[in-house]
Parts: sequence; C-alpha cells; structure tokens
Amino acid sequence: MSMIYQLYEANRALLNPLAEFSSASSKLYSHPLSPFTHTPLAPRVSAGLNLMHRLSKAYEKPEFNIHTVNVEGVDVAVQQQVILDKPFCRLLRFKRFTDNLPMLKRMKEQPTVLVVAPLSGHHSTLLRETVRELLHDHKVYITDWTDARMVPVEAGAFTLDDYVVYIQDFIRHIGPEVNVISVCQPTVPVLAAISLMASRGEKTPRTMTMMGGPIDARLSPTAVNNLAMNKSLEWFENNVIFRVPTNYPGSQRRVYPGFLQHTGFIAMNPGRHAQSHYDYYMDLMRGEDEHADFHRSFYDEYNAVLDMPAEYYLDTIRVVFQDFSLVNGTWEVKGELVKPQDIKTTALLTVEGELDDISGAGQTRAAHDLCSGISKSRKFHYDAEGAGHYGIFSGRRWREKVYPQLRDFIASNQTRSASAAVRSSKKPVALIGESAPQLDLTPAIKTPRKAPAAKAAAKVASATKPVAAAVKPARKAAPKARTAK
Repeated sequence: MSMIYQLYEANRALLNPLAEFSSASSKLYSHPLSPFTHTPLAPRVSAGLNLMHRLSKAYEKPEFNIHTVNVEGVDVAVQQQVILDKPFCRLLRFKRFTDNLPMLKRMKEQPTVLVVAPLSGHHSTLLRETVRELLHDHKVYITDWTDARMVPVEAGAFTLDDYVVYIQDFIRHIGPEVNVISVCQPTVPVLAAISLMASRGEKTPRTMTMMGGPIDARLSPTAVNNLAMNKSLEWFENNVIFRVPTNYPGSQRRVYPGFLQHTGFIAMNPGRHAQSHYDYYMDLMRGEDEHADFHRSFYDEYNAVLDMPAEYYLDTIRVVFQDFSLVNGTWEVKGELVKPQDIKTTALLTVEGELDDISGAGQTRAAHDLCSGISKSRKFHYDAEGAGHYGIFSGRRWREKVYPQLRDFIASNQTRSASAAVRSSKKPVALIGESAPQLDLTPAIKTPRKAPAAKAAAKVASATKPVAAAVKPARKAAPKARTAK
C-alpha cells in the first residue's frame, strides 16, 4: 500500500509520451493541409487518437480566465491579484478597472465578498462561475488552496485548526465590512473562525452565507456521510494516506492524494463517464465542435485534482463526521472553545439544494440553531428547488435562483450608500429585507424528496469518492449522455 503513489507516478510518466504522440497523430489526420485528412477513415482515426490523448494526458490546475465582466451595462476589465501568499493558500482578488468615472465610483461603493472555496480535491477554479456572477455587483476575494504535494515538508503540518486561523487572517486583512461566503466543506471552519472572533470581542463580518455544508452531518445523512461515520479514523489513516514521491517539492509529506479522489469520482458512476467519452468521440467524427468543446472544458476542470494534507483530512473526519464537535459544543481550536452563540452582529443566510446528495436536508440550516445570538430578523434560509450540490453555486439555477437571493441578502445588510449601489433583480425569487416577509426558519427539518434516477442523474453531481466524504467534495456532474444521431 505504501508504494501506491509511486506506482501511480511511474504509470503517469509512461503515459505522457503516448499522450503527446496521440495528440500529434490526431492532428495529422485532421489538419486541412495534411494528405491523410482526405482518406476515408480519417475522421474516425483522428477522433480516436484525440480521445486517447484526453484519456492519457496529465491535467494541471486550470486558470480562472476571468478578464472582463459587465457591470450595469458597462464592460470593465478584471485583473487577478495575489493579496496574501501563505504556504497552503493564496488570497486572490479579482480587481475591476474602468475609465468610466461614474461607474468607477459605483463599483467602489459595492459590497466586498470573500468566497471561501472548498479544500476537498478540486481547485478553487471550480467556483469560476460563482466568482464571475458575484463580480457584477461586488468586490470579490477568494481563497486559492495550494496542492499539498507542492508544499515542502519544512513548511510544517496543516491542520483543520490552521485552516480556521487562515480564514481569520483573511477576514482581518480585508476588514470587518467583508461578507463571507462559504461553499460546501468550509462552512464548518468558517463558522468556527467567526465564532472565535466574536468570542474575543473582535469585529465580525457583516454577513456570512453558508451553502450546502455539513454543519450538522447527523441530519439526513447521505451515503458519503455514512462511510465517514462508519469507518474508524485508523481505517482512513491506514488506507488513504500516502507520502508524496520525490519528484515534487512536497516530497515525503503525508497527504490524501488527488488521484484517489478522482478515481473515486469516476468509480461512483463509470457508465455515465464512459458514455460521455463515447459522445465526445462521435462529436469529433460529426464535426460538432460546440459539444466537443463543452466536453473538453468540463473534463479539464473535473480531472484536475489536488492533494490534501493528511492532518487536515483526518481532522475533518474526526471533528465533523465522527465527534460532531461543532454541534456538540466540544470543539476547541488551538485551546479556544468554539461558541457560535457569541456571534451577534453578523447576519446569516443558509442555502440548501433540493436534490443535494452530498449535504442532506437540514445539515446547513442547522447553523441557525447554533447561532442563537443572532436575532431572528437577521437569519434567513433558502431552499433551491431542483438544484443539486453543484447547482447551488454554478449553472442556471445558481444564476437565476440562488444568486438573486444572495445578492439581495448582502445588499440589505450594508450601509445605505453601499446598498444603493447594488442592482436589484426585476423579479427576485423571494424578497429579502426588512420590509419583506421573514422566510420560514422553523426547526423542523424536511427529508429531501427522492427524484427518479434519471432526473437525479441529470440534476445532481454524479461522482464522489467514498473516502473523500469527510471533506464534502464540491462536485461537477459529468456531461449528460446524448443519443447518437
């Protein structure tokens, strides 16, 4: 077992030449100036070689590629900046620029948000669409977690407590006017970070939004929850923790490898992924470039994974899924007890997806009971109908249903000048604000309805690694299979 990571790297090294050969050969049968392009079997050969290239190549971390955004009808430039650079995470800002002076003044008055991306296998670019939508109405920062295999052992260990400290440092750097948005796994450490700041008497963020996270994993447990609860901590440590090979800067660091995460993603629904790749092959043969480009874009992100520090991974299993330390009131971060009831001045919004098969119904909403110090008039909950785990922060339902709620919630908790600068939707999904009816926050937890298999497969992210359940991976669904023409 101890050599699995080394064997994986050896296999990848052997496949790299094959991937390059396949790519070059595919172009030989598709380039318009090549005589081989005009042979009868050229489309089949080119498509097959292209698919072989995709299956054997190594996938590196994608880029955000957000260079412009439209703000109130004006296209403004966006520059990605590194604000803070820590060993295990960078704080990025997407700074907007324009020479339109009235627009520049309005953008300066818009609210500031910190998006805390999950450290659960994929890179922070998984939230690319989340960031792009937020940039219409906000100044945006995001956490960009570092692949643990790239961090030298000399940098020390990285635990769940360290994660909490990182979030506090980022909040303090941006300032108390920030609005914090946590997506999936970070809902727990973000709540801890703000709780500890409140207990110390520090100023806390204006708002905190928690989306699809395991605040109380005991409620409506999903299949991925159950494995984390039913296996011992020793089982995880003995079966999924390995040392980084010598060809990386983090050589000998103990990690939960990204390739295990990815293997589990695929293994949960191999048939659908196989069909997706077959559809890609047929698209290339038929010359349907739009469909082929969508496949490439999806799997460029889906196949790019990172290693997680072993200490952080095991801490998450123990604290969140086995001891339930947050909801039991027993969690101590570096000797300080986490007390969410001490939060009083930060407004709270929780978001859950109706079809979320990663964080069950009520798991995120449980934050309302824990944050008893926040007045009921400043606590809101939103259920996104028809949305799976991925759909609450990306895709059509994110844009049309969830984002308008989030935008208006943040706007209603800013100063008057900042609130006026935020555009409001013409037909908001639900009103949020002092004059609006309070959303139902009764403690009763509904059991999510089970959609038919075909419907669920189309709406809910399709793959997850069982042993990765402890970090609640934010997952993308594989492209929906299409009937061959």
